[in-house]
Parts: sequence; structure tokens; C-alpha cells
Amino acid sequence: MTAEELRKEDQLIRADFPFFEVHKNTAYLDNSATTQKPYGVLHAVSGYYENRNANPLRGLYQLSIAATEDYENARETVRQFINACEAAEIIFTRNATEGLNLTAYSWGMNFTGPGDEILVSIMEHHSNLLPWQQTAKRTGAKLKYLECDEKGRITEDRLRAALTPRTRLLAVTQLSNVLGAKNDIKTFARICHENGTLIVADGAQSVPHMPVDVQDLDVDFLSFSGHKMFAPMGIGVLYGKRDLLEKMPPFLYGGEMIESVSREGAVFAELPHKFEAGTVNAGGAVGLAAAIRYIQSVGFETIERRECHLCRLAFSEMQKIPHVHILGSDNADEHHGILSFTLDGVHPHDVAAVFDAAGIDVRAGHHCAQPLLKHLGHLSTTRMSISFYNTEEEIWRFIECLAGIRKKMGYDE
Repeated sequence: MTAEELRKEDQLIRADFPFFEVHKNTAYLDNSATTQKPYGVLHAVSGYYENRNANPLRGLYQLSIAATEDYENARETVRQFINACEAAEIIFTRNATEGLNLTAYSWGMNFTGPGDEILVSIMEHHSNLLPWQQTAKRTGAKLKYLECDEKGRITEDRLRAALTPRTRLLAVTQLSNVLGAKNDIKTFARICHENGTLIVADGAQSVPHMPVDVQDLDVDFLSFSGHKMFAPMGIGVLYGKRDLLEKMPPFLYGGEMIESVSREGAVFAELPHKFEAGTVNAGGAVGLAAAIRYIQSVGFETIERRECHLCRLAFSEMQKIPHVHILGSDNADEHHGILSFTLDGVHPHDVAAVFDAAGIDVRAGHHCAQPLLKHLGHLSTTRMSISFYNTEEEIWRFIECLAGIRKKMGYDE
């Protein structure tokens, strides 16, 4: 695209987001943490609460029936988006974290025990690590780690070497929230299944940025959040294969997840409702469906093209700045819009504070991945993360600010 064509595309895309009208001077580069919301999502959520709000699944009156239809239509939209076999395999949760906890507590606590092994990649977000730590402690299973190299790569050979006949499950992210490294989940799933091992994938960073087909990947479970893909906070998805979900007991107990209750016990509802106790987040589900439609209207081809272009620009310019060290691959295209870095002599929190003063939003800390950072020899980093609505101008602002931080902190160079 020419520079003029890119500027016009920038304007058209950013016009979809009220955030950029309100925060004209802010460069928002913390998209791995959460994304801004387009008008279509905001209008869908407000329209639901203004016009169709009722408790879904519980009422026989028209408004409740309409709310139920909205909720179940949203489930079908998610099913199509990730190409699940059926809507019953789509469980609505609060976020990716809850989906991973549901899997650990409902499957892990009931189907692992002494002598079994749970394999977790070292690059996991705490949400896909802590639940398996707790599972191992409570069931007596052994927790093992699948190491990556300094570039964030996990090879087939590393996986095969880590698997044993006792490995019951592999927990692994599709896209690292620290390094942006993409794991070959399809190949991992094939290797795991040849070994009789299940695979649980964290899709929080991948689903918003690239096509994800759960049947093609052949994952057993996949969890992701709505708020990282332009939907409201408080809504997420757990995908699971029906035969596994059928065998798993409910994670939460209460209203709507039962068929009948007596003094002595209960008969639980069919999938997916046995995992959705209590009043559901219908407004959030409607917002998630609207976010999916928005992503589809933009198209992953456009999303990936724009994010790749901006990541290449940021990466190449950061490499020119003395004392800046980017974690992970030396290939910009292997970062998928996520660049974590250190600056010699300046704490990441101070780096982020200088950016904040310049109206640039980045994140600093361990990014809920302390074992990975320790594995790479760091306690914390600064991270900038890109979405397709970011612009070249924002990247240049980021680069200019980064280049001047050490001088602001009193260094001569």
C-alpha cells in the first residue's frame, strides 16, 4: 500500500472506535492486556440491555425467550468462528482464566492421580500454569515443564523428549504473551495424541489475531477471552471436545445447570449448560458475537497485514537504539505484534512511567509469566503490543520516546 492509502485505511479503522476520538493524544500499545471496543460492540451490548434484557433460559414470556435466543445465537457465532463441531462444545466463561481453571478442576482433579504426569510449557501465562500446579498438588500427579530455547521456540524434538507413557496432559499457549512466539499447536496435538496425551491450549493471544480452527488443530480444549478481541470484559469461552466434556463433572453448582433437584441429589443439565451455573452474562455474549462479526468484517488478512507491518517497523527501529534488548526471536515476524524488551540501567517500571508521561501506554512487569522470565534471565520487562488499529505515527512516537529515556534518566548516551 502507498503511504496515502495506509493513512486512509488508518482513518477508516480508527473511526470505528470511540476511544480514539476521546483520547486523541494517547498511543495505546497495551493490546495484549486488553483491546479497545468498536461502536458495533458497544451498541450491541447497550441495545441488549435497553431493549431485550431479561433472565435467559428461565422465563416462558417473550422477553426472556428473546434473551435466550440472543445468548444461544452468540454461542453459535462462536462455534462458527473457531469451527467447533457443535454449539454444545462452547462453554461461556468469564475469561480465559476461568476456562482453564474449569478444565483443571473438572478434568484434571478427576482424571489424574499418583503416577501420572502433567506437562506445562515454561512460557505459560500464570492462568495456564497455576491451575495445573494445584491439580498436581491435590491429585498426586507430577508436574513437569516443557522448556523453550532463548528465542521462545519449542521444537518437536523437545516435546517428544518431554513426553512419557505417563503424561496425561500438555498445557501450552498458542501465542506467548511475552515473546509473541507462536507454537505449532497442530503438530503438538498430533504428537500428544500419538502418546495418549490430551492437549489444552491457551488461545487468549492467538484467537484475536489469526484464524483458529479447533477441528484442524485437533486440540482437546481451547480457552480465550472476549476483552482481548474487542468484546466486553467478563465474557470468555472454553471449547472442549464433547466426549471429554460429557465425562467431566460440573465446575460450579446452582441454578440453571440442573435438570432436577431432590433432597438426595440432582440430575445435571446437558451440555453446555451443566458448566454455566447461575445467571449468565447474556450481554457479554451478545458483545462477543458482535466483536466476532466486526473481526470478520475487517478480515484476518487485513488484521495480520497491518499488525505485521507495524511490528516490523517497531522491531527494526528498536534494534537501532543502543542499550535496548528485545526478548525472543531476532525475526520480527515471529513476534506477532508483541515486543518485550529491557533498557540497560533503567527499571521497566521507570521506562513505562516515562512512556506514560508522553501519552504512550505500555506495560511493565513480569506479565504474569514469572517462570518464563526467570528461564530467560529476567525479573521484569517492558512490553509494547500492537493491534491492527494502531498506526505508523504511534510507532514513531514510541521509538522517539524510547530513544530518549536513558538521557532523561541521567545517562550520557
